[in-house]
Amino acid sequence: MLQVLTQGFGYVEDHKTTDIRLAICTISCCFALGALIYDYLFPFPVSRPILITCVLLYFALMTVLTAFTTFVEKNYIMFAVQKDEAGVSPDNYWSLRSTLKRYDQYYTLTIAYKDGVTKKEREQSLKKSVASWFDEEGTLLFDVLEKDVHELHNGIASEKKDK
Repeated sequence: MLQVLTQGFGYVEDHKTTDIRLAICTISCCFALGALIYDYLFPFPVSRPILITCVLLYFALMTVLTAFTTFVEKNYIMFAVQKDEAGVSPDNYWSLRSTLKRYDQYYTLTIAYKDGVTKKEREQSLKKSVASWFDEEGTLLFDVLEKDVHELHNGIASEKKDK
């Protein structure tokens, strides 16, 4: 799916969301490492306030990370940018989201589009059996998957032209 948008349509993958998640994780690990080093240099009774501070900050950042993945990342598997060919207008944004409920054979793939100029958002979904994209040996039928992603994309692109 990622390959279809990046290579098939020439969009550029947007890594901002992943970079934010990695920054939160890096900062929290730095607090944990700082607590470890400080405790090594100044054993426990002396390092107690620093340890408490670092543990509380680590916990706070893990709470922020959980909220970020729950409310911002959600079930998105890709964010892509459609650069303006002339370089004058703002870029358009595409995103892919997927859902597969427990014990359900139906996979929901949703593609969303955000216009760079009007800021209007549109999305279209496809709900299909997982088995339709795999053969008897369990090999992914990429051409079938690619066709479905193209149909979703073209459905939104035709909506865009109609309005």
